[in-house]
Amino acid sequence: MKGLAAFVMRGRLQALLVTVASAGSLLFCWIGAAVVALVTLRKGVGAGAWLLMWGLLPAGTLAYVVGDSGPLALLLGTTLLALVLRATVNLPLAVLASVAVGGLTGLAMMAFGGAYLEQIVAYFSEFLASLEQQLSQGGEPVMLARPNATQVAGMMGAGSAMTAVMCLLLARYWQAALYNPGGFGSEFRALYYPPAVAAVLALLAIGLASLGLEFRTWALICVIPLSFAGLALVHARVAHRGQGRAWLTGFYVAWLFFDPVKLLVLFAAIADSWFNFRQRWAAEAGKDLRRRGDDRHDDED
Repeated sequence: MKGLAAFVMRGRLQALLVTVASAGSLLFCWIGAAVVALVTLRKGVGAGAWLLMWGLLPAGTLAYVVGDSGPLALLLGTTLLALVLRATVNLPLAVLASVAVGGLTGLAMMAFGGAYLEQIVAYFSEFLASLEQQLSQGGEPVMLARPNATQVAGMMGAGSAMTAVMCLLLARYWQAALYNPGGFGSEFRALYYPPAVAAVLALLAIGLASLGLEFRTWALICVIPLSFAGLALVHARVAHRGQGRAWLTGFYVAWLFFDPVKLLVLFAAIADSWFNFRQRWAAEAGKDLRRRGDDRHDDED
């Protein structure tokens, strides 16, 4: 991946080729979004906007012909996050902006993508009906809840916001790998939200979830920044204890497949906002270093 980033940064033509080739693809649109973010972060708003305009052509064509606006939303959302990061040089604030990206994406889908949402709802209905038949064979009938258009719009908004943050982090990693080796790791591990921000995000999520089942997918948008803060906390703990990549790989496998792990990460981020675990770990590490220094001094005496 570093080789791809180096190729993109060689010049406008290389960046244009990669962006246009990937922006119109359902499978590789994340590469185009990350490339636009990288160019925006490194070369400025003008260069990023120029590349974005070209990327919108294949992404917009895909949305018009196929009806899938996912690549278009991802391209715009990632660019917005990159602009925030470029202007503020504040990664937590850029990740926090993903709430706006997810909300706007969901609202845009409800306003302009009604037909596409209905297609997805119909697809889910057919899939769940088939699953009900399989589960009901030889036993009592099983009834599964069907999502409606509002739920699907919230789901797509949350997915777009989550993917936009990951594309931004990939672009930031590329930037650090090319121009500031090791800088991304320390920046990501420091991702943290103060108690007021964490409380507002948690209350928004709880408030949306309390409105009913159809708004629970919208509540997920509000906890995306806290989820990434929790993942940053896990990385900071691993670095503090000197654990290797194998431990992180196992953790991410558990995080992807088990919802209780996701909840634990979320609660850890909220608790960290109040107790600042990283600061405590740094203090403990400082005490250990001083203790070792005193022991060494006593041995020399």
